[in-house]
Amino acid sequence: MLKAKSPRNLRAKSVEEPRDKYFSRAVSKALEVLEFLQTETNALSMNEIAQRLQLSKTSAFRLLRTLETTGYVALDGRGQYKLAPGIHAVTPTQWLGKLVRVSLPHMQALNLERAETVSLAALFENRVEVVAVLESPHDIRMSNVVGHILPPNASSLGKVITAFQPPVPRERLLRSFKIYRFTDQTITDQKDLSREYENIRLQKFAIDREECAPGGICFSVPIFGAGGQVSAAISLSMPKTRLRDAQQEKEIIAALRTTADQLAVDFESA
Repeated sequence: MLKAKSPRNLRAKSVEEPRDKYFSRAVSKALEVLEFLQTETNALSMNEIAQRLQLSKTSAFRLLRTLETTGYVALDGRGQYKLAPGIHAVTPTQWLGKLVRVSLPHMQALNLERAETVSLAALFENRVEVVAVLESPHDIRMSNVVGHILPPNASSLGKVITAFQPPVPRERLLRSFKIYRFTDQTITDQKDLSREYENIRLQKFAIDREECAPGGICFSVPIFGAGGQVSAAISLSMPKTRLRDAQQEKEIIAALRTTADQLAVDFESA
């Protein structure tokens, strides 16, 4: 997933394969194809898949033909490949493990630099969920919990991921969680929420100003996939009393963007 790179560099830093005589490179590559297709919104041709994953056309054809025959991928009317209906949950564990592994060093650097709580969230079928947290060293801090399902109308992570989804998945997220009021600042009106999502897409960040919890403020930025899709986001949260001014807000958002961009590059090359 994540930020687009030149195809010739996409797999330049591939993860070293396990030194195990029982390791199957073919199975590993098949899982890599499934993981890649899961992050893509549109169907892709065999040549596009081969180029993006740095496979030979022969290898790509064999892998895709096998996955098609076994029902894991499907061909559309234009001869392009996509995940077959009903198997979207085949690779989340592999993708999620890679996301957390690649993200942690970047989260640690941001946590050390800003001394505030840094969180990572990911998109699942019908929810946005926290998948990694590094707490602030301060005694008074905004905390988060791995496994916490985030409100798509209130939390900055929930809002920023939801805002970048196509209309149907966005509505599914809202229907699944429902729209609750957590504080007087929570956005519950549908028109106001639509405007909030539009603003988030334009500015490419979201802020939770005491919308989930009184006294707390949280900034989030999306982590963009190769096709521009958003399946994850990173945030920094803090007590409102430690936020000095608008300049500090700009610095936090800039630091988050730098972190997300580098994380995206590292994810694609891992």
